[in-house]
Amino acid sequence: MAATPDLPGIPSPPPPGESALRAGTFDGTCVVVTGGGTGLGKAIALEFARLGADVVVASRKEEHLDAGRRAIEELGARALAVACDIREADSVAALFDQASEAFGMPGVLVNNAAANFPVPAEDMSPNAWRTVVDITLTGTFLCAREFGRRHLAAGTPGSIVNVGASYAWTGGPGFAHSAAAKAGVVNLTQTLAVEWGPYGIQVNCLVPGLMPHEDMTGDIRSNLDRTHDKDACQPALRVGERQELGWAATFLASPYGRFISGHTLVVDGANWHRRSLTNPTVVPVREQMGLGPFEG
Repeated sequence: MAATPDLPGIPSPPPPGESALRAGTFDGTCVVVTGGGTGLGKAIALEFARLGADVVVASRKEEHLDAGRRAIEELGARALAVACDIREADSVAALFDQASEAFGMPGVLVNNAAANFPVPAEDMSPNAWRTVVDITLTGTFLCAREFGRRHLAAGTPGSIVNVGASYAWTGGPGFAHSAAAKAGVVNLTQTLAVEWGPYGIQVNCLVPGLMPHEDMTGDIRSNLDRTHDKDACQPALRVGERQELGWAATFLASPYGRFISGHTLVVDGANWHRRSLTNPTVVPVREQMGLGPFEG
């Protein structure tokens, strides 16, 4: 059954550049955003920059670093781009050293960097599993650990925002590696919030819905291409705008969100809660991906 075309859905957000927080909320604050050069990470980085933060963009790819730094500087904010492999503790430590040297010790960390691609579990190689889990879960832990250790030693407060995914709760057919890693990120968020709360460090998680951007993985892009009107597939009757995720991240890390910790905030217009009145026909993942029978 098609969505009724005259239903209003959830209203569109204010345009990019607007903010619910006062100007200068993050003046003098160094914010590190992993994977902050493109896509949703870049959108988050830009919102912090608009509010006065000095932003450090971390990525393994030089072109992403350049794109993120340029976009932040175009807003008149200070930016630093640092090449970093978050799977390596030494590389993470070097990232924080460079950030501290440029702008002072980071007060906010956004763990956005992740890896993902669709593959049936039976076809997944051990290396594919390790790559996604190492970047998505281990990388998040190593960055959080480095941030936490520095603040614990200095006796200063800080804020961590991890980026999760809704299939951390529901499971993700075709994404066993990523779904398992993101479930770990949600649990890590809760654990660190309790461990580090007494020291003034809040830890939260942010889960984005469908928010089209230039750095979407091939599976998401092809899904959008196959569906002529993705808005009708969302309870909100629209997809999300990138700045909506940025606004949520800046609020969680702001002075106005200090008593929120250990929480996972889903920004998806209720899409992950959607259930049909009657169960749709089950289509195996291999068939959805256009793959033939598994042959071993």
